[in-house]
Amino acid sequence: MNHAKNTLNASELKAEIIASLKKQGFSVNVDDGVISPPKDLSKAKIRSLHATAVEHRRARAKEGLFRKENWLLEYIASGDEVAPLEISPRLVEVQPGSTEELLFRYASLHWSIPISSGYGKRLRFVVIDDHNQKLMGLIGLSDPVYNLGPRDKWIGWTSLNRKRRLRNVMDAFVLGAIPPYSLLLCGKLVAMLVASDTIRKAFREKYEGTASIISRRVHDGNLPLVTTTSALGRSSIYNRLKLGGELLYESVGFTKGSGEFHFSNGLYSAIAVFVEGICAPTGKQLRWGTGFRNKREVIKKCLASIGLSQNWLYHGVGREIFVVPLASNSREFLRGDESEIKWHSNSVKDINKEFRNRWLLPRAAWDDRFRSWSKEEWTIWTGRDSTDG
Repeated sequence: MNHAKNTLNASELKAEIIASLKKQGFSVNVDDGVISPPKDLSKAKIRSLHATAVEHRRARAKEGLFRKENWLLEYIASGDEVAPLEISPRLVEVQPGSTEELLFRYASLHWSIPISSGYGKRLRFVVIDDHNQKLMGLIGLSDPVYNLGPRDKWIGWTSLNRKRRLRNVMDAFVLGAIPPYSLLLCGKLVAMLVASDTIRKAFREKYEGTASIISRRVHDGNLPLVTTTSALGRSSIYNRLKLGGELLYESVGFTKGSGEFHFSNGLYSAIAVFVEGICAPTGKQLRWGTGFRNKREVIKKCLASIGLSQNWLYHGVGREIFVVPLASNSREFLRGDESEIKWHSNSVKDINKEFRNRWLLPRAAWDDRFRSWSKEEWTIWTGRDSTDG
């Protein structure tokens, strides 16, 4: 059924939502208003829960990227093109309409969970290996969520502090390495690069002096903290990751397991059409917009309108929350206790040197699986039949 063109009535949409959740692996209790993920959630089971949404994202992206797939694969390394001793990462900021933007979009389709586009302020980078000009990984930063208890407790924020300083925090919505580099633990390298001077300087260059849409407050361009959440429960990449002998990613707790990924499949377009037809938008700030505020609001209105619990936004898949301070006094600045930031200084070159000695060379010495990986394994559609972009 083409949900984008066929408006479902309330009973039809209710039935399709229930069927979709069951197909994804959730236990559904309509009477109690609760959905539950499979018991004993392993990383494989979490990937399985996300599989429907991932496939939908790929289907939506096919029209724009299908004919470019062979061309984009030329930026992906096969194992025999990677020389561990010569790996030299370079951060390239993604610009609209660029090759890097297409590459970012294409590579993100291979993540095991659906990658959002981010919202609000946004910075995206591709990590390129200067030795062979191939893609190593992705970094995507966007505005953080407003309410995140473990983060706010770690900082020591009052509601007023948070309102004033949340703009000085960014959240990494995508962060990781791609094969064959991931087989050499380069996910740790990409994670370390979030703390590089390049990231915070790019943030300053882009946002210093800009005014927020609603409050019109001018941004100071400071980025003392980055947060992120693990994709698959507890993280094996961020935990105990150190830079310069200091813990780089600090675990501060877990999310409550809420969100929209389990509705981010072919059904969402039908949900949106249904809500637009019967519900009034709640956004009333002309500078911000007068439509629905976000996808979560649309889904909540839909669930309430068709007799399902809004608690179904709680999918129960918690994610570990990490904070990455980019200064020695990040918390003090964010609380407003100190006005001068004491930055950590981390060049990409120095980060790579530490990663190389601590993780890369030891892994390459005993594990040569990366050598047999072929970029053809990354073909999503029919890459052999697609044409150059």
